[in-house]
Amino acid sequence: MDQPGYDALANLYAETFPGPYLTPLERHAVAAFADLVIESDCTGVVLDVGCGTGHVAADLSERGLDVLGIDPSVEMLGIARRNYPLIRFVHGDAHLDGPELADVPVRAVVARFSLIHLPPVEVSAALQHWAGRLVPGAPVLVAGQSTDVAGDVAEFDHAVAPAWRWHPDRLAEALAEAGFDEVWRTISRPDADHRFPEVHMVARRR
Repeated sequence: MDQPGYDALANLYAETFPGPYLTPLERHAVAAFADLVIESDCTGVVLDVGCGTGHVAADLSERGLDVLGIDPSVEMLGIARRNYPLIRFVHGDAHLDGPELADVPVRAVVARFSLIHLPPVEVSAALQHWAGRLVPGAPVLVAGQSTDVAGDVAEFDHAVAPAWRWHPDRLAEALAEAGFDEVWRTISRPDADHRFPEVHMVARRR
């Protein structure tokens, strides 16, 4: 999978989003996820799926975690590598099927605003791939734009690439079907900088 839209807009994206988080809630959600990873008995690396320019991977690394960033955009990866040369970044996507990922022991997975670009029919397979790489108890964090319509998965006009919003309960169901149990979720409301509700959801491998 490639992301020509993000390739074309990589520099503009980096200028528009110079840091990892837009709100304190986002920062605290990732921090709480990192605490779960550190407290768990799982070993290996934390995969940042859809790492973009690498800011969240760097934050997790600063918290003491071994992080591997994955992104389908070559240009975004180039920026991430220049910004954070001590962190490993590889070309790939949510299915984790690239050759550089084959033998990587996975401790946890974070996917912030990246699964939204996966067609809904492919999300189940991606989550199952995660489950196959994780031991019981291993945490995952998924975040994205959401909807208030129960059970809904709705395509929306993302500025860069095709994207879908998931109702939080439907996202929890997809995780459960793949072998994960929800631990907690946060939901933020639309505001001047956010057109839609947004969800951060943490689950553990069953």
